[in-house]
Amino acid sequence: MESTEGVRRQTAERVRDTRERLAVERDMWVATAHPEHGPHQVPLWFAWDGRAVWMCTDAASVTARNVRAEPRVRLSLPDTYDVVLLQGEAECFPDQEAPADGARALADTFGWDPRGEEGSFVYVRVVPRTVRAWCGERELRGRVVMRDGAWLA
Repeated sequence: MESTEGVRRQTAERVRDTRERLAVERDMWVATAHPEHGPHQVPLWFAWDGRAVWMCTDAASVTARNVRAEPRVRLSLPDTYDVVLLQGEAECFPDQEAPADGARALADTFGWDPRGEEGSFVYVRVVPRTVRAWCGERELRGRVVMRDGAWLA
């Protein structure tokens, strides 16, 4: 995750740095769209299990409604200089039917388990198909670090 001003990281370094950031960051911007209602973007807590991003939201939220209608999503870490953008398809699981590993990843990370709360929640899993990572203008070229679900190196 160390970046030296003016030095362009090679793909392998970007992949390593991106994986490290996904493992330690807590917040992610989630961009969804509904065919009739248009785009929607919100920040959500997330956990990375090494293969997928796990999030949880109220079952009646705009985000949940949108991913049910149009599962293609874009996710981004909050830093606008050291950028990480992910694209993939969201898969929703009602809170009581969520795979144990995803529910546990969020509960372990945040100390909160929506399955024990009143109301209905939806776990959202996104396995990225494309990841782009760049730090400043010098890294715009070669910013794709995952293509078709496979890390490049």
